[in-house]
This record gives sequence, C-alpha cells and structure tokens, in this order.
Amino acid sequence: MNKPFLSIIIPAHNEENRLPRTLEEIFSFLEKQNYPSQVIVVENGSSDKTLEIANDFAKKHPSLTVIHEERSGKGSAIRRGVIAAQGEYRFICDADLSMPIDDLPKFLPPAVEHFDIAIGSREAPGSIRYNEPSYRHIGGRAINLVIRALILPGLNDTQCGFKCFRAETTIELFQKQTLTGWSFDIELLYLARRKKLRIREIPIRWRFDPDSKVSALRDALRMIGDIFRIRLNQLRGVYDAKP
Repeated sequence: MNKPFLSIIIPAHNEENRLPRTLEEIFSFLEKQNYPSQVIVVENGSSDKTLEIANDFAKKHPSLTVIHEERSGKGSAIRRGVIAAQGEYRFICDADLSMPIDDLPKFLPPAVEHFDIAIGSREAPGSIRYNEPSYRHIGGRAINLVIRALILPGLNDTQCGFKCFRAETTIELFQKQTLTGWSFDIELLYLARRKKLRIREIPIRWRFDPDSKVSALRDALRMIGDIFRIRLNQLRGVYDAKP
C-alpha cells in the first residue's frame, strides 16, 4: 500500500454497540475518496467484544489496523494510534461518530490550507448542534470558559473529539504528551501553542449522543486538576526535554 494521505485513529473502549456502524460508515466514505488511507482502531481496557469486532472488520478491510493498548485512558489510546499511523494527515475520530463522516474533508486541503492542527468546533460560525440538552450545552460552555481563562485563550471548543494533525509538524506533540485521560487535548493544544503552530477551528455538524461517556461535573474537575499538572510540567521543564 502506498503511504497514506490520511490516517483515521479511533479510540475504542467498550464500543461493541457503536463501533460496527461507525466502521461501516467510515469505510463507505473512504471508498469514494481518491487518496490512499488507513484506519486504526486502538482498543484499550474493554470488557466487552470491542477487540473481537474490530479484528473481524480487519479481516475484510486490509487498510484497517487494530491495536490493543494495555494502558487505560483515551489519551493513551490516541497517543498510541497517532504515533503508529503513517498518514500525512492524522485524524482523531470518536467511536460514536457524532460528527457526520462527510464533514471530514473540511479538515483537509484544499478546504483548509496553511494549518498544523484543525479542530472540530461546535461553537465556530456555521456549526450546528442536534438534540443537545440545554444543561449539557451550558455545562460545556462553563468548562470551556475555565479552559480559556486558565490555559488556552481564544479556542472555543477544545474538547470536541474530532481533530486533524499534520504529521510533519505535530508528531513531536504526541511524543511529549503526558496526560492519558480526557484532558489530553488540552495538553496537546498547549504544546502546539508553545511551538507557535497554526490551529484552526472547523465548524461541524454535531449530534448529541445520550449514551455519551462524558460526565460534565466529574470531567470538569479532572480537567481543572490536569490544567495545573500541565502548568507544573512546564515549570519543571518536562516539555523542554527531547522526545
């Protein structure tokens, strides 16, 4: 296989119900594209049939790679998948596919040029939210307000699960990543800002999933703690060491 133009990385923890539909939609989309691609499913810590389902798909799709990551945490799965990928562009995709896969071209040239990281945004002009309860939207905006105030001013939606990285300029970020949980996005974007990389927010269509594993209060408290860990890492020179 030629070196992929695009790698799609899907972290998967207990996703036996949602993963089959997601993979079917992604491969149906990729079959219509005129560039080489690969899909990487990184399963970690599942107690259901997620790994078995992913391996069954891989038997039918040679461009699908399945990785079993022993370490828990979404950040661990993402780091493992992105570093293992070969694509010029590496797209992180949540297993629930709450953004239509047809929106993926918005994250790639020629739709967006001169960028290092393109992040899906539910707040950028032109974005649409479907079926999101008001309490979830208010909670999410409150979390983002804290993130902007403490560490990432100017970015209106750091926690959306759809992001595209230009490998040439961003792979070092993942090599320096220390957070293994939900806050890994914040750390990567903070490191990108330190390197003065170009970050673009891409408006997407986003559908609320009532089976979402995100807990607004619990994860908000964790993120605040992780923000202070990032600041402490900076003071200790953790990010200055060569990867």
